[in-house]
Amino acid sequence: MQTFQQSITVTEDDLDELKHVNNVRYVQWIQDIAKAHWLKNASKAMLENYFWVVVSHHIEYKSSALLGDVVQLKTYVQNAEGVTSTRCVEMYLQSSDKLLVKAETVWCLMDSTSKKPARIPREIATLFD
Repeated sequence: MQTFQQSITVTEDDLDELKHVNNVRYVQWIQDIAKAHWLKNASKAMLENYFWVVVSHHIEYKSSALLGDVVQLKTYVQNAEGVTSTRCVEMYLQSSDKLLVKAETVWCLMDSTSKKPARIPREIATLFD
């Protein structure tokens, strides 16, 4: 299972009224790292012929990040079969390795031409092994 990682430094724009990272920002980061991982691995043909849409998010908020904290994001694809793929994202406070967020997102592969769900081809299913 291939893991993809990025780090983000929390800015003022990431904070809510309690001065913690806003829950909506975590959702954005989940989407952003998934997209970055796809773009890094997918071929030009894959990018032209397919796109992904979210079916569901399950997010567990374990702890808070604050202004200036560096958040380490880690993602991997748990499985890909039929028309859906399950991707996990974990976020840790870089300074302590404390788990902040754990998320599981189900994505549906879509055909760019028909705009309908597409069965995941083997070359995409194995892209993140």
